[in-house]
Amino acid sequence: MSKPLNQAATLKYLSAYSPQVQTQIQALLEQDKLGEFLLKKYPEQHNINNDKLLRDYVMDIKNRYLRKSSPLSKIIYDKKIHVVNNALGLHTFVSRVQGSKLKSKNEIRVSEVFKVAPEPFLEMIVVHELSHIREKNHDKAFYQLCEHMLPDYHQLEFEMRLYLTQLEFKGRIY
Repeated sequence: MSKPLNQAATLKYLSAYSPQVQTQIQALLEQDKLGEFLLKKYPEQHNINNDKLLRDYVMDIKNRYLRKSSPLSKIIYDKKIHVVNNALGLHTFVSRVQGSKLKSKNEIRVSEVFKVAPEPFLEMIVVHELSHIREKNHDKAFYQLCEHMLPDYHQLEFEMRLYLTQLEFKGRIY
């Protein structure tokens, strides 16, 4: 189920990158080389394919880097995220009054797209959403925390965007 490519094809996941980068990616897509590149770099998909395994995976990372932060009440794959929110993962923070106390709940929802993906891409999404527990905005402190947990965060984000572009225009590689 390949999407037709033309000169004006919108590379929505790469819109923040320079025109030169977009032109290079466009060429890789047209030559059917983007999937090849990604498979060479990431030959295997992960096996974290249900909510229980995802919870264990997220909690392991959280306990390694954010042990003293607020607990997470829900961690799931969500099939609606990608379409509805135009996002890849969501961190939600809900505050409720219970008697005289204010209770808060943190949830992490990961797009179901990442059930079939290389593990580094899932890790990048998880690190991003976990960082929102401490830093609400996408600012310098937020990205410093992401890089603390995952030193090659920005490179992985770029390659994950390549993966999503591959999925959109050419379909799955696994």
